[in-house]
Amino acid sequence: MTDVKGSRADRASQTRRRIIAAATELFLANGYGATTLQQVADRAGVAVQTIYFTFRNKPTLLKELLDVTIAGDDQPLATMDRPWFAEVVNAPDARTGLTALVTGTHAVLQRVAAVSEMVRTAASAHPELRDLWPGREDPRYTVHTTAAKALLDKPGARAGLTEQQTADVLYALLSPELFLILTRDRAWTPQAWQRWAIDTLAAQLLAPDPLQPA
Repeated sequence: MTDVKGSRADRASQTRRRIIAAATELFLANGYGATTLQQVADRAGVAVQTIYFTFRNKPTLLKELLDVTIAGDDQPLATMDRPWFAEVVNAPDARTGLTALVTGTHAVLQRVAAVSEMVRTAASAHPELRDLWPGREDPRYTVHTTAAKALLDKPGARAGLTEQQTADVLYALLSPELFLILTRDRAWTPQAWQRWAIDTLAAQLLAPDPLQPA
């Protein structure tokens, strides 16, 4: 009986992932508003009733799509509970922590930057989508505030910076918008973006290296 239940759960999880993958492709290619759930069902190879049963409606499908894209999987584990973020918090010094933060954020942005742009466009045209995140502070800023606090507590952080100043710098320079400007619009490689982000943030947030010439 356990095996039967397990196989059912596996099939349901696979179906869920197929629907999310199909919706991601279609929403990015055609826009949220122009994509119907029937089109998503056809792309995923399921009945449209399966989408309603699994996600209830199109806005909820969009929200879960974004959550899964940010996380990189469908596990109920928040960003700040992920192993890559633990490397930021537990790093022995600010430079190591900053490098871990940019590296982890780089992986997230490659998945989520275009999706975030699509969601912003959809929310501007479909006010009902704004109700999916009622009264929430931007979760990305929450992550950067936690990272800022961790970095400022480590040796090698620039003196005189406040937690808010540090979080603001991280929030701006590691934004999906800037990532897209450089990697999509200006054709930087993701690796070039990562090197630039580390160097730029190090100049802003780390104490000057006494071995480097002024």
